[in-house]
Amino acid sequence: MSERTAEPPKTVLLRRGEVHSPADPFATAMVVEAGQVAWVGSEGAADAFADGVDEVLDLDGALVTPAFTDAHVHTTSTGLAMTGLDLSDAPSLEAALARVRDFAAARPDDRVLLGHGWDAARWPGGRPPTRAELDTATGGRPLYLSRIDVHSAVVTSALIDLVPGLGPVDGPLTADAHHAVRRAAFAAVTPAQRAEAQRAALAHAASLGIGTVHECGGPEISSEDDFTDLLRLAATVPGPRVVGYWAEQNVDKARELGALGAAGDLFVDGALGSHTACLHQPYADADHTGTAYLDADAVAAHVVACTEAGLQAGFHAIGDAAVTAVVEGVRAAAEKVGLARVRAARHRVEHAEMLTPQTVAAFAELGLIASVQPAFDALWGGEDGMYADRLGAERARTLNPYAALLRAGVPLAFGSDSPVTPLDPWGTVRAAAFHRTPEHRVSVRAAFTAHTRGGWRAIGRDDAGVLVPGAPADYAVWHTGELVVQAPDDRVARWSTDPRSGTPGLPDLTPGRDLPVCLRTVVGGRTVFVRPGE
Repeated sequence: MSERTAEPPKTVLLRRGEVHSPADPFATAMVVEAGQVAWVGSEGAADAFADGVDEVLDLDGALVTPAFTDAHVHTTSTGLAMTGLDLSDAPSLEAALARVRDFAAARPDDRVLLGHGWDAARWPGGRPPTRAELDTATGGRPLYLSRIDVHSAVVTSALIDLVPGLGPVDGPLTADAHHAVRRAAFAAVTPAQRAEAQRAALAHAASLGIGTVHECGGPEISSEDDFTDLLRLAATVPGPRVVGYWAEQNVDKARELGALGAAGDLFVDGALGSHTACLHQPYADADHTGTAYLDADAVAAHVVACTEAGLQAGFHAIGDAAVTAVVEGVRAAAEKVGLARVRAARHRVEHAEMLTPQTVAAFAELGLIASVQPAFDALWGGEDGMYADRLGAERARTLNPYAALLRAGVPLAFGSDSPVTPLDPWGTVRAAAFHRTPEHRVSVRAAFTAHTRGGWRAIGRDDAGVLVPGAPADYAVWHTGELVVQAPDDRVARWSTDPRSGTPGLPDLTPGRDLPVCLRTVVGGRTVFVRPGE
């Protein structure tokens, strides 16, 4: 985890607001000292602290919550998507090609053109751009254009020429070919461009009340320099904390790079949208079962190595066959090094979309953290969504079963997988609470916890992500509407404002209502974002 060496944080009294704290459900004030929460309580009691602080912040009724943790981010790619070509809302192939032409014309000095977000499944005709069409649109320049799930890409001939031995290929590239062109594209990004992108992404995260991001790097995703430069930047520039995971089966390398674990996007399979998630049964719209990168034996060996080294292991697993391989591998590792040691390590599974009752139970048994992205369901779920196209409606309805995971006692950590889906913490909480499959919905409170305290627990910290005395002073201040408490007998449809519940209120996230607006973000007692005008 990055640590800053700036001036000591101020002692601050926040008052006349609503403080979301289990220490006092009716708290309206809070004192922060030495980078920690020192006290939470009522407005009347706050007067005793007023003369002993460096600053008094009048909240004027605003809500104070723990800062969010985004448990799965690709920071540089997020920044490059912000400064590069965004096709996530392109309505058709023709519109996408027009945007490519305009982007290439507007950036004549870029060594490589970078874009992201196309989704042919949402276009009339369902066809991605061909290499010839992209060659014409770019005037023959190198272009890397990743699909929205970042597990395939279309590229130009000029970029293929930069990859020795790849040969002439057409159509979306997947697996090793995709990894090769992505490495070539990102290698052409200058250090200055990379730093600009990282700064932009972290600043954007701070503006959304995100205090910590889990960076998921690896040799097939970015580069060692990208990873270490990001950790160094986060350690010296005010902004969100960055916790690094390096996805390589090399424990020594992960430790050398400053990673908390040899984890993150260590691929067991690919993604559903690209037909590379590994399934037990064939896709509904393709005559194969996807791609397997690691088997249970490889998983077991990695978990043993990480457990013995005192590091977290973690895997990207989306398809049901991939999740089964992870479960079988972790169970085999537990038989070798002991179940207690495996559980204590809090190994992670990223995405974990296609679960069964058996694999959910295994997650609980083995102490696995489910690092999941509710926005995936909001984007791809439902009877007419990509999940149903790829799997059929019956299998699609089983995906992302958050309620079942919580009932089984599986710890959840919410993230975005940005730039796959945007950094959007309140939108993520809403997506989990209003899951497209009703039986998978969780309460707003549970979803909020998974996106705050859950991210800290996923890195082995049980003392953070909550505003209680002694916890890190990572918090956000919000302009929001009326606070509500969900009735215990109906997690979604009915709401209560009865103060007798003794439960801190949260914003009403019913679809159609405005999401809260971040006014200020503080990390370790240091302000890293203030909305202009505040």
